[in-house]
Amino acid sequence: MTTATRGVLSAAAYEDYLHCLAEADEPAAIEVARGLLDGGVPAERLLLELVAPAQAEVGERWARNEWSVAQEHAATHISERVVGAIAAYREVRPTRGRIVVACMDGEWHALPARLVAEMLRLRGWQVTFLGASVPAAHLVSYLHRHDADAVALACALPMRLPHAHRMVEACQRADVPVVVGGRGFGTDGRWARRLGVLWAPDGPTAARLLGDERALRAGPPPASLAHLADDEYAALVARRGELIDSALADLAHRHPAARDYTPAQTDSTVSDLGHVLDFLAAALYVDDDTLFTEFVEWMAAVLDSRGVPESAVDTVLGHYARVLQDFPRAAGYLRSGRAVVAARCARPAPAEA
Repeated sequence: MTTATRGVLSAAAYEDYLHCLAEADEPAAIEVARGLLDGGVPAERLLLELVAPAQAEVGERWARNEWSVAQEHAATHISERVVGAIAAYREVRPTRGRIVVACMDGEWHALPARLVAEMLRLRGWQVTFLGASVPAAHLVSYLHRHDADAVALACALPMRLPHAHRMVEACQRADVPVVVGGRGFGTDGRWARRLGVLWAPDGPTAARLLGDERALRAGPPPASLAHLADDEYAALVARRGELIDSALADLAHRHPAARDYTPAQTDSTVSDLGHVLDFLAAALYVDDDTLFTEFVEWMAAVLDSRGVPESAVDTVLGHYARVLQDFPRAAGYLRSGRAVVAARCARPAPAEA
């Protein structure tokens, strides 16, 4: 293990920590964190500058097909244990009000929210962390039973934005201010603004907003969702199962290799077909085609790293566009998605070393 200069979180220490995650070495990862704490590195810095970026790298390695799902899950579990060790290193007596921290319904990426919860605790807040995938009704029931100064909600995936809006509205009806965070609201928070809720790009900003009662109560302008009057979003959600079945049949017809998929490959394909519809629905909900095209770009790259041709992605988008030709906004978004795939296909292949 690298010896750290007192109070400094070095690049070498970060690489040590990543190595521990890669080797699924939980004791060593905790030792790295404790060594840094003993060396004078503040706990909050470890959460924000060690655990958080390492977890982002874990996700990137999975996306590049360098790590399996099992490796990603093991690394995430170790980081959760490290966060627990950091939290237990120094007891902080609450001197401020109660903040409830939770993930959106259907959102299972709980570690980023846990990092924010522990950071708030370090700053003296009394924090209740409800964890992953909290149904809106259960959150409201909790708020009615336990006083809270504010709620912090996390969303990592934009396809959860309709659920996020329902949760935000439920908290607002309970007269509890809300701050949201996570990439699910856009890297610049644009979809949070569309939903009429305060957005924080990082933990320190969330802490500042949660401590500013005037900002919490004033909030941004109300949600502007008049476009939902065309019912495209509701109709697409209602037809989700039918659309997945038809897309799977069309894919097998146009790409005969799909007929020989194993049950596991078929399940994965069905999941991907569903994700396309879920991101399309979320884009319709917030009336922003970039939500969908950014997903298509990411999905095409991930599938390409796994040997799935980009033509298969175009096949799926083309099928959905034909079936949804009477949905003007959805059809337009699907055309934009196909343009993204075409642009990827037109790029020159990287030169071999």
